[in-house]
Amino acid sequence: MENFTANDGLILAYRDEGEGLPVLALSGLTRNSDDFNFVAPHLQGVRLIRMDYRGRGASDWGPHQSYTVPQEAADALGLLDHLGIDRAAILGTSRGGLIAMGLAASVKERLLGVCLNDIGPVIDPGGLDYIMGYLGRPPTARFYKDAAAARAHAMAAVGFDDVPMARWEAEVRNLFSQSETGLKNRYDPALREAVAEAGAQPAPDLWPFFDAFQDMPLALIHGANSDLLTDSTVAEMQRRCPHMLYGRVPGRGHVPFLDEPEALEVIGTWLDQMR
Repeated sequence: MENFTANDGLILAYRDEGEGLPVLALSGLTRNSDDFNFVAPHLQGVRLIRMDYRGRGASDWGPHQSYTVPQEAADALGLLDHLGIDRAAILGTSRGGLIAMGLAASVKERLLGVCLNDIGPVIDPGGLDYIMGYLGRPPTARFYKDAAAARAHAMAAVGFDDVPMARWEAEVRNLFSQSETGLKNRYDPALREAVAEAGAQPAPDLWPFFDAFQDMPLALIHGANSDLLTDSTVAEMQRRCPHMLYGRVPGRGHVPFLDEPEALEVIGTWLDQMR
């Protein structure tokens, strides 16, 4: 991985691989650039840029007050500036999609298009409650094998069907690092405090941010069993942006892995619209 310096001095990690259309991949709340390992081999003719947010993966930890969508959007722009990229497409999973909305509303001229992975302007409270149930808490399993079994059981309960154990084994290696005392999260536990503080404030209306996608290539990947993105929110997104490509992925909750056939078909068409 390579590094760049954010506007407040933190050292942030990123990957820059391939040639072609620049696509900035932004992961979920507690996740990191490895989230896109499953879809990366399918992205041909793409310069895939992946950033570890501050406090996640290989990036520096910062004060928890800096773990916000606006700051992470500024970090994303800082990375594009560091690489000399004027405009890029964004593949945004969950938190990454919220960052994309913020960028579309503020610096739309920097975006070629956006693909959202299981996120919209309205977040179902039940999904947020589930996230807060594990956020910032260390894994109970001591070894990857046990963590994979626990992950398979937990994710089956929230809408993931027919996922081979090998996938969960790869997934937990993305999520956790092995230490002498057991597994550890690959993110700053203070992220919980940041999210709790943000949740204590009135939720902003994100529909005007979503409306900024009106005249750019736009796609949505939706886990059919998602507890974060409801069918009613998807319907309103489609009403506001009729041109939005849509892929509903069966047997997936929040979030699809992005290498499912339904996801790949939509991503491929979306990429073609920008070439």
